[in-house]
Amino acid sequence: MKKSLTASQQKELLLILNKRFEDNMKRHKTVLWAHAEKKLKAHPDKLVSLFRMEETGGEPDITGYDAKTGEYIFMDCSAESPMRRSLCYDQEALDSRKENKPSGSAVGMAEEMGIELLTEADYYDLQKLGSFDTKTSSWLKTSEEVRKLGGAIFGDRRYNRVFIYHNGVQSYYAARGFRGKLII
Repeated sequence: MKKSLTASQQKELLLILNKRFEDNMKRHKTVLWAHAEKKLKAHPDKLVSLFRMEETGGEPDITGYDAKTGEYIFMDCSAESPMRRSLCYDQEALDSRKENKPSGSAVGMAEEMGIELLTEADYYDLQKLGSFDTKTSSWLKTSEEVRKLGGAIFGDRRYNRVFIYHNGVQSYYAARGFRGKLII
């Protein structure tokens, strides 16, 4: 993974994030872009992660702010699961597949990008901000208890409701990717 962005990549990314921020104020009513931008510029490593989220179709945007810690929460806000699809859940699942291996795993790609998979709670919070995954689905961070039993969870929105399901960790589908979050 890239360790840093060029000055022009950084400038272009900040312009994209600023425009998305302005176009979607309902996601962050109490946040000022100037403060968020200052924080972003102070953490160039986090800009690299946001760049990766953007280049894989995630359309990251601020979805929360913790006034106590001063941290901004960015999540993938693309209407459908980002183009990080056809992935099994984690490396162990990928290694155990004998045939028709996918190109990678959701957990592995998230780690490589420097982001986290959304939790079930994160996913419900995101869905309060709009309708996401109406044609796709997204792997979600799964508890160790479920993972030890060979399963993982994913979510989507159908029939104007949010559903959380389960699947074997080795499974992968062209319409299932993962959504990430980044805390800065």
